[in-house]
Amino acid sequence: MTHGMDIDPESQITLTRTIGAHVSDVFAAWTDPALIEQWEADEAEFDAFEGGQYRFVTFAEDDDETDHEVSGEVLTFVEDERLVLSWIHKDDDEDSELIFVLDIAFKAVGEDSTTITLTERGLPHADAQTRIFSMEAWSAALEELAELME
Repeated sequence: MTHGMDIDPESQITLTRTIGAHVSDVFAAWTDPALIEQWEADEAEFDAFEGGQYRFVTFAEDDDETDHEVSGEVLTFVEDERLVLSWIHKDDDEDSELIFVLDIAFKAVGEDSTTITLTERGLPHADAQTRIFSMEAWSAALEELAELME
């Protein structure tokens, strides 16, 4: 399912990480604003249902920078199994554009471990450096999540 987007295989990034926590706790860390604010964003809103909206804001570190804001729609919501989010970045002139679709699969591994497979689809990376930057950013986010959960 591409949600109306043409997908180029070069525009897809997939990362997998196993986290030492129960699947429902890991899923909640992606859908509960209070938990999201502990690892992913400084300010979070999340409608935990298919068709809901979400908004994450990370505050700028310097006064001359703007806050980083992403928002979008919850395209798929299957509790403890899968989230698919449209990922829209608000740029400096307040225009928004669809950057990509984020697909997160959750799989219980035993009683107290969860494997997350995160797939970013639809963002054309201009070059290898931007692709590496996205991979490193998601890897760092998953590390923050693991530290919170474990």
